[in-house]
Amino acid sequence: MAQRRRYLFVCINRRPDDNPKGCCAAKGSEEVYKALKTEVAARGLAKLEARVCTSSCLDQCATGVTVLVEPDHFFYGRVTVADVPEIVDGLVNGQRVARLVLTADDLAKP
Repeated sequence: MAQRRRYLFVCINRRPDDNPKGCCAAKGSEEVYKALKTEVAARGLAKLEARVCTSSCLDQCATGVTVLVEPDHFFYGRVTVADVPEIVDGLVNGQRVARLVLTADDLAKP
């Protein structure tokens, strides 16, 4: 099988409810993962363009749900299911969804 152009890693890490860091799973990451996987497949992108994978903690808890896009090496943050079509449009058009891309300031937060 050919290597895909991009890999999207969706954090689905789960922590106890009382953990002060929170977690992406509590913010709906499992639903985001399923929606991304479904949308990528529905548009016929799964074999060559993109593979959607789950990930453990990506250390961006304050800005979850977090999606790491490789090999472009950038993070989407605060992703919801409603954002999924726009993210997949970006894959098709070769453009990032600017409002979701985490900035250097976002990445510096604990």
